[in-house]
Amino acid sequence: MIRLTDIEIKRINHNSPEYKAAVALRYLILRQPLGLTFSDEQLKSEADSYHIGSYLDGKLIACLVLKPLDNHQIQMRQVAVDSLFQRSGVGSELVCYSQTLAKQLDFKEMILHARETVVPFYERLKYSKVGDRFTEITLPHWLMLKSLL
Repeated sequence: MIRLTDIEIKRINHNSPEYKAAVALRYLILRQPLGLTFSDEQLKSEADSYHIGSYLDGKLIACLVLKPLDNHQIQMRQVAVDSLFQRSGVGSELVCYSQTLAKQLDFKEMILHARETVVPFYERLKYSKVGDRFTEITLPHWLMLKSLL
């Protein structure tokens, strides 16, 4: 069992070695099981996003991407937690950190497209489903949102 106090959460610069490690983790957890990869264009389009990683003893164990949509709304994307650390609280800590960062950046609302299997995780963090279920990357998803006010 890990202690959450041993986790360091920090921003990652786009195209840095830390970013490349985050892309590798996102691929392993989110893309590879679906037979998907990242294109160069997809990765280049993340230059305007905020990248955040959780580290234990200097090793990346979780990450996510925050993409500004406008001055009011930011989208949480690509949340990935190393399988050894899932259900440990690391993901919740990472999401809470990202919400704090988004508030500091003056965003008012966080949205995300949640895979149906993780909707209960986001509901525990006070996100609400909006609209109808939809299919994205071959899986059922829900639009979810949370006010940051």
